[in-house]
Amino acid sequence: MNKIYTLVTVLLISCSVSVNTVHAAINARDTTEVIKLTKQALDNRYTSPEQTIEVAGKALALARELNYNRGIGEAYRVMGIGNYYLNQAGKAIDSYLKALDVFKSINDLRSQAKVLNNIGNLYLDNNKDKALEYLNSALSIAQNLNDEDLKAALYMNIGNVYYRNKSYSQALTYYDKSNVMFSSLGDSINLVQVLQNRGVIYYNLHNFEMAEKLLLAANKAGKERDLNKPVASTNLTLAALYIAQGKFDNASRVVTEGQAYAKVLKDDKLTNDYNYIIYQLESKRKNYEQALYYLQLIFRQDSLIHSSNESTQINMLQEQYKQAATQREKDAIILRQQNDRIKFWAVTVVAGLLLVVIALLVGNVKRKAKTNVQLTELNGEVSKQKDNLDRVNHHLEEIIDERTKDLQIKNRKLSEYSSYLSHQIRGPIATLRGLMNLEKEGLVDEKECIKMMDKCVSDIDQKIIEMSEMLNDTGKTVF
Repeated sequence: MNKIYTLVTVLLISCSVSVNTVHAAINARDTTEVIKLTKQALDNRYTSPEQTIEVAGKALALARELNYNRGIGEAYRVMGIGNYYLNQAGKAIDSYLKALDVFKSINDLRSQAKVLNNIGNLYLDNNKDKALEYLNSALSIAQNLNDEDLKAALYMNIGNVYYRNKSYSQALTYYDKSNVMFSSLGDSINLVQVLQNRGVIYYNLHNFEMAEKLLLAANKAGKERDLNKPVASTNLTLAALYIAQGKFDNASRVVTEGQAYAKVLKDDKLTNDYNYIIYQLESKRKNYEQALYYLQLIFRQDSLIHSSNESTQINMLQEQYKQAATQREKDAIILRQQNDRIKFWAVTVVAGLLLVVIALLVGNVKRKAKTNVQLTELNGEVSKQKDNLDRVNHHLEEIIDERTKDLQIKNRKLSEYSSYLSHQIRGPIATLRGLMNLEKEGLVDEKECIKMMDKCVSDIDQKIIEMSEMLNDTGKTVF
């Protein structure tokens, strides 16, 4: 029975582990899918911003389902980029702020810097100081993290700010930095963008030859990579360059091409920019009727955009005012209902806290006083013990000195006794042994032998007496 129970338990544990492993594998696969979708959405930003928003929305839904915070934040950020390229600043900033909140909650500094970079780009055309503030904040984080990709993008965007401030030399410096870094990183998409930006700078510096070379290179690279936005923007600058050089046919050709790309992008601002460049072209050609048509088109488009923006702002302000008024009313009701109760509990809590603090202070003072007394007593006891130890140590040193001297004397005596025995006692004993040998061989008279042996015994007895005296009298020396 126990064996069956054990087997069932093992099987249940194995099943549980297998299920957990499967769930982990599914989550990992789904997380990878979120990352794949956000990357796909980001890659579409230059070709079709609408697809960017659509695919990022799918990534957001999946990330929410998985409770994958980093995926949620990145999906919001990419949606903001899509709205930015569609010139929908309100939706873009809303997505960026949501992304920033998510990344702050998980302390993802790199992603925070990327969002700050995006917000800086959003302010680029309407508040250059604000744009530079956000971009420099992002650059500071990127430098601390030593993130080369992010630093390169930020250098390019900071160059954009200086370009719009007409600080062309400073802008070119930042573009050149980013160009070197993008080349080193192998970032072909951003290389197209920075090529275009450098071409625009040289156009504004009236270096038309260098500008045309860079813009044509950007145009070619953009077409090879299906980057509709950079191609359309590059053609816009090329058209202006050709108009300035009087190459109207070239200008007309790149305008026609650029308009087609702008139409695919459904970018109203870019379309309006092309209407303006056509107006300039027709004016230079002295086709005033056509020029007037495009000027009226530009005026109507600007009016529509202005009206739309104004309407949106008014609606937003009204909505904000209504929400604020409703909230104020709710707050006033809550304050009236809870005012007295809050005051009572506040006073009670403060009084209680004061009593606790006073009690703690009194107890602390008493403990300190008691501790000080105990420490004083302990110090006195330690001092006494130290004095006693000093006396004992001194006495021990004296005893050790005395014993050392005594041992030295005894060692000397023993040495003397050893010498004495060797020279004084062994002599008579050797004589006795010699006499005994002579007597055995009959070489000496018996009486004479006894007499001499008696003398040897007397000598030995005398030496023993002397040794006894020396042992009892430590001051007596051995002769």
